[in-house]
Amino acid sequence: MRLLIVGQLGGQISAATRIAMNFGAKVAHVDTIEQATAALRAGRGADLLMVDARLDIAALLAANEAEHIVVPIVAAGVGIDPSMAAKAIRAGAREYISLPPDPELIAAVLAAVCNDDRQLVAADPAMKAVIALADQIAPSDASIMITGESGVGKEVLARYVHKKSNRADKAFIAVNCAAIPEQLLESELFGHEKGSFTGAVARRIGKFEEADGGTLLLDEISEMDLRLQSKLLRALQERVIDRVGGSKPVPVNIRVLATSNRDLTGMVRAGEFREDLLYRLNVVNLRIPPLRERKDDLAALAQFFIDKYAHANGRPARRLSKEGQAQVFAHNWPGNVRELENAMHRAVLLSKSEDVGADAIRAPDGAPVGGRGDVGAAIEAGQAAARALVGRTVADVEQDLILETLTHCLGNRTHAAHILGISIRTLRNKLKQYSDDGLRIMPPPTGQAA
Repeated sequence: MRLLIVGQLGGQISAATRIAMNFGAKVAHVDTIEQATAALRAGRGADLLMVDARLDIAALLAANEAEHIVVPIVAAGVGIDPSMAAKAIRAGAREYISLPPDPELIAAVLAAVCNDDRQLVAADPAMKAVIALADQIAPSDASIMITGESGVGKEVLARYVHKKSNRADKAFIAVNCAAIPEQLLESELFGHEKGSFTGAVARRIGKFEEADGGTLLLDEISEMDLRLQSKLLRALQERVIDRVGGSKPVPVNIRVLATSNRDLTGMVRAGEFREDLLYRLNVVNLRIPPLRERKDDLAALAQFFIDKYAHANGRPARRLSKEGQAQVFAHNWPGNVRELENAMHRAVLLSKSEDVGADAIRAPDGAPVGGRGDVGAAIEAGQAAARALVGRTVADVEQDLILETLTHCLGNRTHAAHILGISIRTLRNKLKQYSDDGLRIMPPPTGQAA
């Protein structure tokens, strides 16, 4: 990942830089918020900004947003200063780090905000076959479409392909097409020229140019609108892009990977996705099976996450008991690896014995995971739920369903949209409507765009 330090950090720049680099980050430094925006605008991209808490973080965010630049910010200040931390968070920072920096804290923040530390764990033959194909095609420059349900690890596999490719020493740039508002996505991908829209005070380099020489991941490509799909198709065919407001094409040398959790062939038939673009992206398809079809991976991943969160929370090493493993195998895991990770994190915190047993493996609402429950009780509950719907409008029921699903997913928009069977753009529009009506909407987890 790429970290841009902004300001003097109370004289702790060297320490913060050394720690971040030890955890694999590429670090750059500027002195002022104006220089930070200029660096991002010029294509010297960053996945995270670490900003001196004494600087005007709100002004930095405003300047970036005016030019359609979206990069998360963590604030850093000398000592534990609650008032300074609160001010930074109110201004828009994701986290506050006290200085001198603690190595474990910086590592945790880098991982949480940028979500860049996920390892590819595979023990099941089905997943090993996918990895073998990925190994075979990684050295080529062929475009790859990675498909599978939400939470199976599509971006993790994309990063694996990049690391195995001939471009591994160049940038890996990921763009979540579903998380960026439609009107901003074109500028995010292709950049813009000065004066092309209100707020465009200078040329801005987009993700295509940022990834030049490396790999560009278009995450959830199915959420891109048809007009922008046409522009993307030209970029893939001609290896040139047009900045918004630009007058001449700009050549780019990149490898494009794309992911989707939707049926793109069905979207082509429905006129929602360009067939020629699908052919261009889908030179090779890597389909990741859902976790419920990968029993060997269930056990390996469960233990991997138990080890990870025992260490992160200062708990003693634990193993998954036979009863706990049976509980894991009994659950359908609709949220796949993402849901399993959350469940194992909770289990580590709830476990009271040396082993992680079945009693500690619970859903976000505290209910046991995996059991099917009594059939008679389920039927009775279903009938009671049906009776409760009488007299309510469809809109009211839809609102409750969406908000309850979002709560179940701990605020994760992508996971919730998958369970609801709608696009994340539709979900985001519904949530905005509810928020405008005065309802409190659960925020997304750290590191996920709203």
